[in-house]
Amino acid sequence: MKFPRSAIAALLLLLAAARPGVPADPDRTRPATVSISAGKVIDGRGGVLNDAVIEVEGSRIVAVKRDAPASKATWDLRGLTLMPGGIDTHVHIGWHFDKNGKTHDEEDKSELPGQTMLYAVENAVETVRGGITTVQSLGAPEDRDLRDWIARGTIPGPRILTSLEPITADAGPPEKMREAVRRRAAEGADVIKIFASKSIRDGGAPTMSQEQLDAACGEARAHHLRTAVHSHGVESTRRAVLAGCTSIEHGVLLDEPALRLMAEHGTWFDPNIDLVFRNYFENKQRFLGIGNYTEAGFEQMRRAVPLALAVFKQALATPGLKVVFGTDAVAGSHGRNFEELIYRVEKGGQEPMAAIVSATSLAAESLGLADKTGAVAAGLEADLIAVEGDPLQDINALRRVVWVMKGGKVVKNERSCR
Repeated sequence: MKFPRSAIAALLLLLAAARPGVPADPDRTRPATVSISAGKVIDGRGGVLNDAVIEVEGSRIVAVKRDAPASKATWDLRGLTLMPGGIDTHVHIGWHFDKNGKTHDEEDKSELPGQTMLYAVENAVETVRGGITTVQSLGAPEDRDLRDWIARGTIPGPRILTSLEPITADAGPPEKMREAVRRRAAEGADVIKIFASKSIRDGGAPTMSQEQLDAACGEARAHHLRTAVHSHGVESTRRAVLAGCTSIEHGVLLDEPALRLMAEHGTWFDPNIDLVFRNYFENKQRFLGIGNYTEAGFEQMRRAVPLALAVFKQALATPGLKVVFGTDAVAGSHGRNFEELIYRVEKGGQEPMAAIVSATSLAAESLGLADKTGAVAAGLEADLIAVEGDPLQDINALRRVVWVMKGGKVVKNERSCR
């Protein structure tokens, strides 16, 4: 068999580069540098830069330069505001409306697994194009494969952390709780999701004992895993905090002492106060009749809306309480995540900068990703978005995400700026 000269030459070069003592050409092995020029940068840590150039090699930011010439930039985003991609600490990335137009019921086996995954892929694409570059999905077994395929760079989507299957009181006594946590760890969970109370549609009462929560959260710590606890009321939250669990999700029925207890113990608080409720109301007929989505359940959610807003305002006023950004995004709300942040500012009274920090560097810290993402800084992943307008002056600018880079790859560009 006769090889073309070009193929032989390429093979010889490859063999030469691989020989001991013969260094590879650094210009060939180093990723090309991509530069981004921005008139305004919100850095995700509370700072603002003007007239900056961000340099990216591969997936990482390697330099953030002030007053650098913009004429040579790969991406000229002057006129837009550049900031870190959003981090949503509570979504259900696979939840979707099925072929019947209803929220998918796991008991319905007519939907093939491949179809279920395609819906999840669709949600992931919508989420990252909406400006959210990292999510914590709490959770379903299917999340693992989606997480891994996105991490391979095969399909666009946010970085995913997942709890896989949540743990409920049905797991049994403390030793069974520990066994359940060990199974999740072996299956590749990034976090342990625990249901310590009923749904708000069922009143939010506690469902786990102190001993059960001690066992579950203690076992998770032994495996270096965080715990995200579904808890609406005071007693379930108190038990979770005393058990050393990592975060409280929802918290619609909390009071001032419970919030202070969380602050004292360093427990993260992830209130979901708008998008999840509004999406349910907008799509009521698509949820009604499945599980506890009943007329009574919807009435409970309507009552919860002002309570959740009041708790959020009290949480902001609680010294030392770490409040992060999470939406509880379900079917119908993927890609709309930033609407929750807009509500927090407009109705909850949160300062725009504090809201953005809660959805970037603070959220990254809560997920154990502070050394990976959440800010515009050298050494971190190039998870960046650009919006039309200035969200510090008008938080609604977050509705106008026109450019998204995830891990150094541009996955959305709706402006002729290259």
